[in-house]
This record gives sequence, C-alpha cells and structure tokens, in this order.
Amino acid sequence: MPDKVVTRFAPSPTGYLHIGGARTALFNWLYAKHTGGTMLLRIEDTDRERSTDAASAAILDGLSWLGLTWDGEPVSQFERAPRHREVAEELVRMGKAYYCYATPAELEAMRESARAKGLPPRYDGRWRDRDPSEAPPGAKGAIRIKAPTDGETVVHDRVQGDVRFPNKDLDDFIILRSDGNPTYMHAVVVDDHDMGITHIIRGDDHLTNAARQTVIYQAMGWEVPSMSHIPLIHGADGAKLSKRHGALGVEAYRAMGYLPEALLNYLARLGWSHGDDEIMSIADMIAWFDIGDVNKGAARFDFAKLEALNGVHMRRMNDAALLDIFIATLPYLEGGPAIAARLDDRRRAQLLAALPGLKERAKTLVELVEGAAFLFVERPLPVDEKAAALLSGEARAILRGAHAALATVSEWSAASAEAAIRDYAQSAGHKLGVVAQPLRAALTGKSTSPGVFDVLAVLGREESLARIADQID
Repeated sequence: MPDKVVTRFAPSPTGYLHIGGARTALFNWLYAKHTGGTMLLRIEDTDRERSTDAASAAILDGLSWLGLTWDGEPVSQFERAPRHREVAEELVRMGKAYYCYATPAELEAMRESARAKGLPPRYDGRWRDRDPSEAPPGAKGAIRIKAPTDGETVVHDRVQGDVRFPNKDLDDFIILRSDGNPTYMHAVVVDDHDMGITHIIRGDDHLTNAARQTVIYQAMGWEVPSMSHIPLIHGADGAKLSKRHGALGVEAYRAMGYLPEALLNYLARLGWSHGDDEIMSIADMIAWFDIGDVNKGAARFDFAKLEALNGVHMRRMNDAALLDIFIATLPYLEGGPAIAARLDDRRRAQLLAALPGLKERAKTLVELVEGAAFLFVERPLPVDEKAAALLSGEARAILRGAHAALATVSEWSAASAEAAIRDYAQSAGHKLGVVAQPLRAALTGKSTSPGVFDVLAVLGREESLARIADQID
C-alpha cells in the first residue's frame, strides 16, 4: 500500500447528489478516514451542455449536510483540459497514440459492417500505422490510443476480484476529439494521476472503463491505482434503483426528516457489513470499514428499514444534540418554518423538556414536528377529529373535575400533576384512562401525544389550566 491513501469522489454536476452517489462518497470518505488518508473532490464538468453551477452547489450542499468533508478545494475537470491535451499529444510523440482522420461516414460504415456480422462496433485501426502526411488537407484528426491487440488487460479489483478483458475487444478508443477536447475516459486518468489518487472506489458501472483506463496508465508508464468497483443499489423489487423507487436527491431525505448519521449508517450497510452490527455511529463505521469487505452483489434499498433505523438514532441521541439538529432542519421540513418562526427562548426550553417523550413516538424529524406542534399553537387550540370525539358531553364534566383537582397543585411537576389526577379519578370512580384521554385532547388538540403528565409539566401550570378551561366553557 502507498505511504498515504488518497481517495476521491468525482460527481458530474448534471443534477442533485443522488443516493447512490452519496454512498460512493461515503465509502471513499470512510476508507480515507479508516486508513488516516485524505479524500479529494473533483467535479467532472466536461459535459458543458448538461453541467450547471446549481447542480455543483447542490452536490456540495448535500455532502456538507451529510458531514462528508473533503480535503482542499474541489477540482474542476473542465478547467484542466489543457493538461489533458498535453498528455494526449505526449502519447503521440511517444508512439503510444496516433492521429486518426477517419470521416463520420467511414466510422458509420465500420459500425454497419460490424452490425451485419453480429459483432460489437469497433474502430478498425485504419490510421494506426499510416503516416499523418496522408491526412486530407485541412482535416483535424482525433487522437486514438494504441491499445494492445493481443493478450488481455486485467483489472485487479478489491471487490470484484481479478476481472479479465480480452484486448481484441478494447479497440483504439479516442482520447482527444478532433475539436481538441479530451474524452471522459482520458481526462479521468490524467486527473487521478495528477491528484495523486491511490485508491479508486466507484460504482461497478465503471468496470469496463477501468480496462480502457488501465491501457492509458500503462501507455504513460504510470502506476495504476487500486481499484474497487462497488455494486449498484437496487430497489426493493431487485431492479436498478430509479426515481420510482425513491432514488431521490440527498436534499429530499433531509426534507423527509432523516438524520445525517442515520442515513450514513443505512447507506454503509447497503453492500457492506460488520458482523451482526446494524446500528453504527460514525466513529464505529470509520473504525470498522474496509473496502475489501464490500459485497459483490447489489444491495436493495428499503425505506421501512431506513425509517426504523432513523428512529433508533433519534432515541439514542442526546436531547440537546437532537434539538440542535431539529432546529437547524426546521426550514426544510413540512410545518417546520411555522415552528421556527415562533421559537423563542421559552418555547425552546419547553421543546427540550418535551423531547424525551416526543422522540419515543417519532421515527423522523417530520414526525417530531407533528408531535411538537401542540407547544406552538395559540389558544383556543384547533382540535382534530379524533380529539373532538374525546371531548363529548360526559368528557366535559370529567374535565371540570380534573381542572379543579389540578388547580389545587402548588408545586407544579409531572409527578404532582399525576398525583392530583389519580386522586381525582379514584374519588370520582373513574379509570385513569377515562380522565387522561379528554385531558390529552384538551391540552394538545390531538388524540396521541407524549405522556399526558409530561405534557402538563412542559406546558406549565398557567397554560395547562387555561387550555383545559377553554374546552369546559
């Protein structure tokens, strides 16, 4: 292994950071962290028609939200085009590449001929050994690599094992187009070499590219980095993950109320495992991760598992830390901005006090918004349909008794409120639930909430008695 591991994440800025890209970034980041190395970021923006600054910004934002930090400034592949041209021309001087002047019509005829024979389309090498002086006047040639014609190119892959490609199938592919622009295949090799990348970790849809890229490395006499091609993520039905499965941008998962740490835990477990450990902290993942342990088979994305895992992470998280993440995420959550607008110091303290009860019932931050809504409503409370059914005629009489009992409590707490309600229920001959249900509806406007005595404690004496009184009158 080299002295220091250098990995890279190299997204194309043609859209958001999707979930498969996030997992690729995570595996690069974990491997770099695990080995004490670094992860670099390269924006592969050579496709000028489809690359946008907005997509670049969304990718950086998604990585930052997940906490997948990179070292140094992001590198723009497009800005390195002069260097890519320089290497292509150097390969020509070394006799390892050549100018090809085949016309579009000639190339189409080669494709037609191959199709007729049932073969994959291949360039026939007609300019491989011709003298450039034979070029048509004024023609601008493309540069093609001289690929080896016999034997095989082997990709030594730490996930897939040794993968062998017969050289007759590789053909002399273009590395510099006739307009002077590099091909993706060539630009990636030059960038990875110049950036000192020691370990390439990417999706296995790049495995065939790896053979061609190995040819360029060998032609330049450069060391080929360690390669690891990780299987793609599939939907629950086994088909390649697409939008209909929920292959959304990372920002959509933030809006759905997932914690970054829970999402990373879930993504790490897609294709990699550590014994029977399901729940992992970031520190656990860094300590345990090794690229050689990634499975060859595709992993299936399962929203129910992600949601359950998110609930576990929320319950395990320190309340103050969870509150900080919750408040930071409010602008992105449905119903969140309304809470953010009313979050003064008093309500922030109430929210922190309510969190132990709220997080027991929530699997996502969106559910936390719904659960916490009762703290932020103005009197008289809006009451939902199920809660209204709990506030029928007889319930109002019960509430009147509960209100009188609570009004006698001087040292207000969950315990003192509970004692007063239990005494009242017993003396009035009611079961505790018969008193607690209308009480909850009056206090929160809903039929479910954290424990009703916790709600009383969090709201405080004055607000609790006022909310109950609103339902009696």
